[in-house]
Amino acid sequence: MLSRRQALSGSAAVTGALAASLLGPRASGASTIPATLASWLGGPAGARIPYGSCVRPDPMDTEIDYRRTLKTYCQQLTPEGGLFWGYLRPTREEFKFDFGDRVLAFADANGMTMRGHTLVWYDAMPSWTENIRGAAEAERELVTHIERVVSHYRGRIKTWHVVNEPIDDVKWGAVPGLRPNIWLQNLGENYIDIAFRTAHRVDPSAELLINEHGIEGIDPVSPKRREAYLTLIRRLLDRGVPIHGVGLQGHILGKYLIDRDGMYNFVSEIRGLGLSVHVTELDVIDHDLPADTVVRDTIVAGRTYDFLESIFAASRPSAVATWGITDRYTWISGNFKRKDGLPNRPLPFDDSYRPKLMWNVIEHFCQPAA
Repeated sequence: MLSRRQALSGSAAVTGALAASLLGPRASGASTIPATLASWLGGPAGARIPYGSCVRPDPMDTEIDYRRTLKTYCQQLTPEGGLFWGYLRPTREEFKFDFGDRVLAFADANGMTMRGHTLVWYDAMPSWTENIRGAAEAERELVTHIERVVSHYRGRIKTWHVVNEPIDDVKWGAVPGLRPNIWLQNLGENYIDIAFRTAHRVDPSAELLINEHGIEGIDPVSPKRREAYLTLIRRLLDRGVPIHGVGLQGHILGKYLIDRDGMYNFVSEIRGLGLSVHVTELDVIDHDLPADTVVRDTIVAGRTYDFLESIFAASRPSAVATWGITDRYTWISGNFKRKDGLPNRPLPFDDSYRPKLMWNVIEHFCQPAA
C-alpha cells in the first residue's frame, strides 16, 4: 500500500528528503483525518475510478501524441469551452454543436464517455445576452437553452455540470453570496432551481452537478467559500431541487497548503446529504512556485496528493478529471504567466506528453479499492 512519499517517488532525482522539505508541514489539527491510507483503501471493494480531462478539438484532430495520450489514459472527456454559451450560442437563434459533437465522436470511438460542461456560467457569455431584461425573458432564454442542449445529448451525456461557479468572491472577510450574473440579476437565486429542474425534465437519467472552485486551500478565502457552497447546496436540497452531485474543481493555488481537515469535513457533509462527489477540473497553479523543474513538480504532486487524500479519506469520488492533460495546452499559461518566463507545469503530463509525478499521484488514487 503506497504512502504519500512512495506515490511521489517517480524519479531518482526526487528523494524522500526533498519531498519532505519542499512540501511543507501537514495541516494542523489532523485528528479528523484517518491516520493511514488503509482506513479508506480498506473499505468496500470498488471499481477503478474513471480519470478524465478536458480537451481541445484542434490538437485532438491533428496531433498524434495528443490523441494517443487521451486514448491511453482517459476514460472520460470534457469539451474545453465547446459547450459554453459564448461558443455554443453566438446569436439568440443559433446553436453550434460542432465542438461538442467532435469530442463526443472521439469519446465514443475510443470507449470513453463525455461530460457536459456547462449549462449555466457567469462567464463566456455571448454579447446578445446583455440585452436580456426581466424575469420572463430571462427564464425563457435559460429554459430554451437548456432544453435544446440537453435534448441534443440526451442519453449520451450521462453527467452534466449544470451550474458552474455560483459562489461570489470573498469580500471584506465576509461569507460570500451568489456571484452576480445575468440570471441572478433577473431571476434571483431561483435561476439555479430553474436550471436543474429543466435539465432533469429533459433527461431524467442524467446525473446533475453543481460545480465550484476555491474551497481547498489554507488561505484567507477557502473556508468562507466552502461555507457558502455548503449552505447553498443545503438550500437547494431543502427546496427539492434535483441536484445529484457536487463538483470540486480543484484549481489549486500551489503556494498554499491544502486544508485537509476542512476538505475532509466538507466531503463528509456532502456524502451525508446523499450526494456524489466529483473532482472536475484539477490542476495546480504554479506561477509563484520555484523555477527548478524537479522542485516545482514535487510541490505540484504534493498538493495534488493532499487534495485527493482529504477527499478520498471521506469518500471515494465518482470521477477525477484534470483541466487539460498536457502542459502544452492549459488555460493557466494565459492567465497565470510566470515572471521568470518559464512555462507553466500544472498538469499530469509535460509538454512532450511524458508523465510527471502528478500523474503518479492521480494513478495511485484512481486504482480500485482493495
